[in-house]
Amino acid sequence: MLEIDGKICEAGQKLQVLFKPYDMPIELPATIICGKNPGMNLLITTQIHSGEYNGSVASIRIAKEIDPEKLTGNVIIFHCVNATGFWQRKRRYVPEDMANLNSNFPGNKRGTVGNKIAAWFVEKVFPQVDFILDLHGGKDNDILESCLFYPRAKAVNKVAFDAAKCLNVKYLLASSNCVGLYGYAANHMNIPGLLVERGYGCVQREEWIKGHMDCIYLLMEHFGMYALPYAIPHEEPVNYNCSDYITFEKRGVWNPNIAINKKVKKGEVLGTLTDFFGNEIQKVCAEHDGTIIYFIAGLCMLEGDEAIAIGVDEC
Repeated sequence: MLEIDGKICEAGQKLQVLFKPYDMPIELPATIICGKNPGMNLLITTQIHSGEYNGSVASIRIAKEIDPEKLTGNVIIFHCVNATGFWQRKRRYVPEDMANLNSNFPGNKRGTVGNKIAAWFVEKVFPQVDFILDLHGGKDNDILESCLFYPRAKAVNKVAFDAAKCLNVKYLLASSNCVGLYGYAANHMNIPGLLVERGYGCVQREEWIKGHMDCIYLLMEHFGMYALPYAIPHEEPVNYNCSDYITFEKRGVWNPNIAINKKVKKGEVLGTLTDFFGNEIQKVCAEHDGTIIYFIAGLCMLEGDEAIAIGVDEC
């Protein structure tokens, strides 16, 4: 049996719920699946950034496929955390207050909508959870290779990293994020977790949806919660303990000269920022040898925008 904010799911049951954090006029669709046999509690979240659709579709499908009679432990699946962003067709932020839920934790239950959503997870959901899988995808102007972020936090690093190595993504990236959904839980509540990035462009593709589903099944199999329902090919991922995140000093027109998976050398020109007359504002160069994991394809770039993520060969 599992209870979350007054909603009770019994062993062997599958419960579809619309949560209303702190009685706000917002409905967060979720499925709670309680296994016939007791075990750990796995939390799966999607659409922290509305518009990153593939994880949401994967979570809907997998919620229907999981058989509680064959499940050990419990799975809590939030099919869309930023629900108002989804229904208002906003691509990233909580529209009521422009909160970024990946940098908004622990929130504030007496604050604005985004703060309340974060605080509700911290108070009502996280205490019931043993591991978190947060599914993302590149935003509308990103080009991205499949990757995941795992926490550096010592208390949870080994559990998270061991799980990360079992998933079917190309790159693993150590992260110090402590204000996102999984990052806050890892650093402040000792709950291990992973953030998986797959797909981009605010579109859904079958290969990306399937990739997210594979990750869920592989994670459940890793923890002994569920047997794989089909064979999932697995290649050893590449791990990067350090990463470079290149940002812009000024706004301008972005002209990248890179591709995902490209190996780059320190000092190599990755693109230029110009004005509308072609006058150079900033030349962007690699700071270390490494591999392009994702980047913004263009065209509009604002001051402070993160343009490129590079897995660094040597820290």
